[in-house]
Amino acid sequence: MSGRQKALLGLLAVALVALFVVAVGAGRGDRGDPGARHGLVDRLGALGAERAAVDPATVSADCLAEPGRLVFSGGCVLRVADPGGLRTLVLRSTARFTVVAPAPGDADLTIRDEVEPAPDGTGAVAKVAVDQATEVGVRCPGLGSCTVVVATS
Repeated sequence: MSGRQKALLGLLAVALVALFVVAVGAGRGDRGDPGARHGLVDRLGALGAERAAVDPATVSADCLAEPGRLVFSGGCVLRVADPGGLRTLVLRSTARFTVVAPAPGDADLTIRDEVEPAPDGTGAVAKVAVDQATEVGVRCPGLGSCTVVVATS
């Protein structure tokens, strides 16, 4: 190893130690909130494009009461038209429901999620990644009817 390479390696080691010391010194003393995000993460997220939601008009189903509103007992299968790229199918309800959907891409995997209403009263929200024409199943527990809305956010 030449003298120049040794000097660069030493400089890199000093820079890493300095970054570590700054990171430890700049840390907060409290335990923090695991649900909170750092402001830097929000700023970086704002730089990237948000994944657009699936247009409710491109979703069809036998249980469709009106565009974007599904009313059913037991279960219903939604057919999502090809969105032309990766999109998010957002499903909202005031009651709990179950979503069954294929994973995006070429993965041979089916995702199942039981969605519960949030404690703050905002209802149950399921977000499903969709990148091609696909079918998504929704089920509601019990014998009553469910209402699920295809939302834009």
